[in-house]
Amino acid sequence: MKGNEKQKFASGMCFYKLFWIFLFGCVFGAYYEEILNLVVHYHFHHELVWQLRRGVIWGPISPIYGMGALLMIGLLGRKKRPDWKTILYGALLGGSFEYLISFLQETFLGTVSWDYTNEFLNINGRTTIPFAIVWGLLALALVKIFYPSVSSVIESLPKKFGTILTNILIVLVVIDFTISWGALVRQMFRHNGFPPATFVGEFFDKYFPDEELKKSYTNMVVIEVQK
Repeated sequence: MKGNEKQKFASGMCFYKLFWIFLFGCVFGAYYEEILNLVVHYHFHHELVWQLRRGVIWGPISPIYGMGALLMIGLLGRKKRPDWKTILYGALLGGSFEYLISFLQETFLGTVSWDYTNEFLNINGRTTIPFAIVWGLLALALVKIFYPSVSSVIESLPKKFGTILTNILIVLVVIDFTISWGALVRQMFRHNGFPPATFVGEFFDKYFPDEELKKSYTNMVVIEVQK
């Protein structure tokens, strides 16, 4: 048995498997937001409009969903518990995480990507009780249905191929995140009146001005600085 485990790719809840869970969550979240926005827009305006909903500049990736999936499976998928507890813990975890990300984004980047101020049972406009319950139900689906199935698919990859492919994807994701978040940080400094101090700032100003960032971060709003 131990010999077979060694031959498997990403056996158990290891780093490689958690990376794939994160990536699946990122992609799922991006398309979920885009499809939901398409349906809502059609309902109210009777026209089909496909709008990108991403957390990075390149690729259909929404890191908040990836981190949500990673946290829920990593923290709730290691131990069996009653379904109601999984839903409760998932709701607390998901709601807290959504609140934290909203706070950090507004504090350090000077932008907001969602505002639930007018929603029912909202908490400072950063999350809501109903959305937290959705996070809880999602946690149950992730732990009970998604993880067991996806885990088997991941482990079925040939070990050498899986290792090479995963390492390549890790490098690409790190580059994407570094450029994307670097551009957002530079945008924050730009809006606060700070000129580029190094060639890095000049690079971001030249290739990733506000109008370019708006193509990827369509639902992101810059908080105007009071002067």
